Amino acid sequence: MTDSKKKIDFSRMADRWPSEILFRNKVGEFTGGMVSGRTMANLDSGGEGIEDRFYVGNKTGYFVESFIKWLEKRATHHYQSPKISNQ
Repeated sequence: MTDSKKKIDFSRMADRWPSEILFRNKVGEFTGGMVSGRTMANLDSGGEGIEDRFYVGNKTGYFVESFIKWLEKRATHHYQSPKISNQ
């Protein structure tokens, strides 16, 4: 039984987003609830978020392309082969 990992392509999220910019308060909407803005705030403050974030007033923004690359680095698809019985 082996585990295989493959990269997940999230580029379709970017294709459906109307802008090249994603503000933190819209991260949940962008990811379909997979990641929240609060999670991003925690990751950013812990140094695990997106490095090239920017600020407009009191809002934190990300470039969609950078967000997608960051998300793809963090996500992997784990597929475990089904067990085959020898009966």
